Amino acid sequence: MLNRQFSTTSPNVAWVGDMTFIRTRQGWLHLAVLLDLYSRKVVGWAFGSKANTELHQAALSMAITQRKPPAGLIHHTDRGAVYSAAPYRAQLANTNILQSMNGRKTAYDNAVAESFFSNLKNEWVHHHDFTSREEAGLALFDYIECFYNSQRLHQSLGYLTPVEMEKRYHAQMQTEVCA
Repeated sequence: MLNRQFSTTSPNVAWVGDMTFIRTRQGWLHLAVLLDLYSRKVVGWAFGSKANTELHQAALSMAITQRKPPAGLIHHTDRGAVYSAAPYRAQLANTNILQSMNGRKTAYDNAVAESFFSNLKNEWVHHHDFTSREEAGLALFDYIECFYNSQRLHQSLGYLTPVEMEKRYHAQMQTEVCA
């Protein structure tokens, strides 16, 4: 459905999701994220000690609660078992979100999410030795909410942050409505 179209003309048209693992001395911390393709903003995220459907549903719930997406939003992921699970698919269907999945063994189909994880690890995770999952979770909050969404410049966004990109969009829409 997404067909490697990694940009949209407005927020809440398409979200991409994926997960990664972060090493701590206490064991692995699993991170699930959803990013808006328009602004590259992380719109939903959750972490936990298990990579299960509930973790991904928590990230999806956060995105739905904060963004209140319109019916027909495209939700694109790889073919991971959590995204095929009945509870996850039901959550999408109940909010009129359309599910899109990669083709088989096609890593490029989720390049935006993979790029986010690469940045997260190179800019943040690899510079820390986390003693616990809780410590890593606090660092993830700091990276996502305090740095990535609001301070990190993106070449693909004309050197704006995700927050600035969305503010610019909404200001432009307001101007067009009032013109």
